[in-house]
Amino acid sequence: MHIVEDYKDRSPLVKVECSTKAKSSSSRWPKTIASGVLEKFPEKALLVMDPYVIQMNSNSNLPSVLDVHVNLGGRSSVPGKMKGRKARWSVRPSDMSNKTFNPIRAIVDSMKVKPNPNKTMIALSIGDPTVFGNLPTDPEVTQAMKDALDSGKYNGYAPSIGYLSSREDIASYYHRPEAPLEAKDVILTSGCSQAIELCLAVLANPGQNILVPRPGFSLYRTLAESMGIEVKLYNLLPEKSWEIDLKQLESLIDEKTACLIVNNPSNPCGSVYSKSHLQKILAVAARQCVPILADEIYGDMVFSGSKFEPLATLSSNVPILSCGGLAKRWLVPGWRLGWILIHDRRDIFGNEIRDGLVKLSQRILGPCTIVQGALKSILHRTPQDFYHNTLSFLKSNVDLCYDALAAIPGLRPVRPSGAMYLMVGIEMEHFPEFENDVEFTERLVAEQSVHCLPATCFEYPNFFRVVITVPTVMMLEACSRIQEFCELHYHCAEGSQEECDK
Repeated sequence: MHIVEDYKDRSPLVKVECSTKAKSSSSRWPKTIASGVLEKFPEKALLVMDPYVIQMNSNSNLPSVLDVHVNLGGRSSVPGKMKGRKARWSVRPSDMSNKTFNPIRAIVDSMKVKPNPNKTMIALSIGDPTVFGNLPTDPEVTQAMKDALDSGKYNGYAPSIGYLSSREDIASYYHRPEAPLEAKDVILTSGCSQAIELCLAVLANPGQNILVPRPGFSLYRTLAESMGIEVKLYNLLPEKSWEIDLKQLESLIDEKTACLIVNNPSNPCGSVYSKSHLQKILAVAARQCVPILADEIYGDMVFSGSKFEPLATLSSNVPILSCGGLAKRWLVPGWRLGWILIHDRRDIFGNEIRDGLVKLSQRILGPCTIVQGALKSILHRTPQDFYHNTLSFLKSNVDLCYDALAAIPGLRPVRPSGAMYLMVGIEMEHFPEFENDVEFTERLVAEQSVHCLPATCFEYPNFFRVVITVPTVMMLEACSRIQEFCELHYHCAEGSQEECDK
């Protein structure tokens, strides 16, 4: 070790520098020297700026410096002679942020068209039932939140997977004899979206792939691709009420397939699968040994005449992570409480997947504690009339919208059985002015101030999605404007004059 000293009259500033590549016990020497310097000038020590730079307090005006340069491993530490990283700013976004892409936002944000100033805007594009104020949650739900807040019991941190009592409440509420649940099978999350994110993160590694419905909820792709997970799209068939093309689905599976996402009831289709169709899906998963991520957030939003079958009640062989939440059934999407239900009766997931979910949940330390505190009352005090009235309103709007749009030449709506959406096919050959569904919906905004999402957002061109939660009067007006728009732009396809004359 070589020490160089240069000082005058006990300088007011003492600086100790060290340079070494070795991570050995010798790296402690500069600290020892620094301690010695402080012992030498204790009355002047003010602040240790970093382990090797010591600021000294002095009334002297002398600018002198005592530099103690420690050379370890033969490399000089004298300022100006150091090698290594060039000191410059170089801040770049992460690979994850660069890979994160939301197709809905990308398409909607690129639509520069302005609505018709002479017509009030009607937004049939937003999947939030609270927007228009016609679908408030029940007063019992609101009171449960007030009581939890007033109690003062839920202002601190909870376990990252949620309070034990809250997980017990969810397990009890969704327990079925064919699909039993205990608190250990429940992970509480910040909304259903985070539940989906955790499931993807625990099941798939970068370079693997997942199977996603087309058309389907765009968040699946957004989350997966940000994690370096490949998305393979399986087809839903509009002519079969959006059932899965099972043969095409199975053809996509390979050794890198990490999971199959099944969204039932569906966003954006509003389809509700029959028991027999779900059993066929499970047969594919069992045959190929692929676990299922079941997005069942709309499971309690099914119209009369249809029945929702929780996927886990139909199989004891296929491991299933079922995702749900408060958002849709209780009409409170902003409260951000969701959950993962772990169904694994053959212990295929074992402790590893369960432990992995717990670890991943610790990244944000769990969902809102006040909502957890209100959960028991929300689940058990909400009157049945609230659920019934919500579904009756949605079913009425669906019937109204479907009947109106089905009567418009050039449109082919597919009747939904649940959720909050209706998909409408566009016979593009009858609308030659428009290249695709994006242009069609842009012009609909510009001319009629009606905003529907083009189904390109859901990987399914030449359709558009209608949200059915708007007030009835608004829905009637929107359908009337869509009819006016289509009548203005409709053209008979070549060779179809007979159809046009009808």
